[in-house]
Amino acid sequence: MSAPRRLAVLLWILLFAFCLRVVGQMLVAFVGVSWLPPMEAWYSGLLPYPYLLPSQLLIIALYSKVCLDFTRGEGFFVRSRPLFGRGLLVFGYLYLASMILRYIVQMILYPEARWFGGAIPIVFHWVLASFIIAFGQYHRGRLTNLPRPS
Repeated sequence: MSAPRRLAVLLWILLFAFCLRVVGQMLVAFVGVSWLPPMEAWYSGLLPYPYLLPSQLLIIALYSKVCLDFTRGEGFFVRSRPLFGRGLLVFGYLYLASMILRYIVQMILYPEARWFGGAIPIVFHWVLASFIIAFGQYHRGRLTNLPRPS
């Protein structure tokens, strides 16, 4: 199995996890299901939900295209671009670090919410950052048999 197809499995799992989060939040927002956490647990309110949902759907569309290219083993997102990969890794690691810091600050400011209070959005930012990091690792040649760029 080629490197892109092997990575596709991980990318699809991460995308599926994010899709479950978006669907869960939609069920709470639009259907009012009571067996899921309340709306306040699903999002931090930094971006009003009427803007958040379209941005989530855009992320799903973009990540789906990446996953499809990796599944096929060809396409725009599979062509190795080491410099692009470096940018992805810098962004992905900064994004992940900022979300880890956000979690720490959340737990310090709201000790009554430890360990999981307010964590749904943060954990799914970790999922999105992990996707970016894996994608960047591929482009840097770390998940392939390609020579690693300096």
